[in-house]
Amino acid sequence: MNLIDVLRSINSFIWGPPLLILLVGTGILFSIKLGFIQISKLPKALKLIFKAENTGSGDITSFGALCTALAATVGTGNIVGVATAISSGGPGALFWMWIAAFFGMATKYAEGVLAIKYRITDENGQISGGPMYYIINGMGKKYRPLATFFAISGILVALLGIGTFTQVNSITDSINGSFGIDPRITGIFLAILVAIVIFGGLQNISNIASKIVPTMAVIYIGICLLICITFINQIPSTFILIIKSAFSPTAAIGGFLGSTVSMAIKNGIARGVFSNESGLGSAPIAAAAAKTKWPAEQGLISMTGTFIDSLIICTLTGFSIVLSGVWKSDLNGALMTQEAFKSVLPLFGPLFLAISLSLFAFTTILGWSYYGERCYEFLFGVKGIKAYRLVFILMVLLGSFLKLEIVWIIADIVNALMALPNLIALIILSPIVISETNLYFKHLDSKVTISNLEITN
Repeated sequence: MNLIDVLRSINSFIWGPPLLILLVGTGILFSIKLGFIQISKLPKALKLIFKAENTGSGDITSFGALCTALAATVGTGNIVGVATAISSGGPGALFWMWIAAFFGMATKYAEGVLAIKYRITDENGQISGGPMYYIINGMGKKYRPLATFFAISGILVALLGIGTFTQVNSITDSINGSFGIDPRITGIFLAILVAIVIFGGLQNISNIASKIVPTMAVIYIGICLLICITFINQIPSTFILIIKSAFSPTAAIGGFLGSTVSMAIKNGIARGVFSNESGLGSAPIAAAAAKTKWPAEQGLISMTGTFIDSLIICTLTGFSIVLSGVWKSDLNGALMTQEAFKSVLPLFGPLFLAISLSLFAFTTILGWSYYGERCYEFLFGVKGIKAYRLVFILMVLLGSFLKLEIVWIIADIVNALMALPNLIALIILSPIVISETNLYFKHLDSKVTISNLEITN
């Protein structure tokens, strides 16, 4: 048995039914307890992205915190992850990504609430927060081992998973395929760029993310919509195919090897979590730095991250792949999405995908450098942060030498290790989430009442 076989066995065990049930079950729990807040309060949440008061203590604006979180989520998961899920689990995997995202919105809301509720100010005067802090400050000091386990897992994900290897691998492969540039040269150039940005701190990361992420997301969505319009007559039948494939095996077609329902569920949920990170515990690390005094306000803003990432961008990527028919080929990863773009825009499509994938992945690297840094600080304090950054840059460089399959398996394993302690904490602290939610909406109701009285008088 070689290394890849060993890692596959570990991955299959970790991503078994218990973790999948816990991930989706946590989202269902919060959905029910919060009255399906992802539906009832979504319009309010979308407005808050641009109209949050930003009056509380914090390092960056609520919009900046969202863009930092989106920088870490909108990346290879939306382009490569969706393609990988469909190539392994068939079109039905997209349906299970929707399920994970829908309930994941409620989970992401809860994470945002707790991030603000239990954040602290570190020795450098910067805001620190996330699952490790809401575990020890919300659940008690006796749960420090659980917080420590989360922080260690967070560093592993930053250095070995979403933060480096998968992103670098996707960038180097895409640029090599489009421009013929040696992956090692791209890796060196990328490592230098990352070093320049991350040594500038959170403000630098937030500023770059706030510019790149919204612009590239809008353009990427536009291209995907163009593909959908081109194949508009096939949309009804494609939607039916996705639903049917979610509940029945997908037969081998063309280069596609076929899949079972369990493969569709596993790949759909795992890739969905990889993309939107709901339940992973990463987004609350960025949310904690937002300038707000209302935990529930940032919870609503955080919730939109999953909506934008999975229910919009991932859905459009998935439809582009299925509508264009490239899911039946033996292509995988970015090459599959690239072929979908090429089917409608032969010259511009592949070039644009290479650029957008590179920029998305670059901002994901930046976001995760910050997540890993906060986890490192929790464990070891502010001393040695520069050493952590140097190791992170080294891992970025190393990522250009690894192969796609082993990269995704490692990422899945460390993701699961990070999610487990966070999900346990969310369930235990659910009464706090509900209490803060009620407090915030009572505050909003009182503001409306006062405003109405002023108008009447």
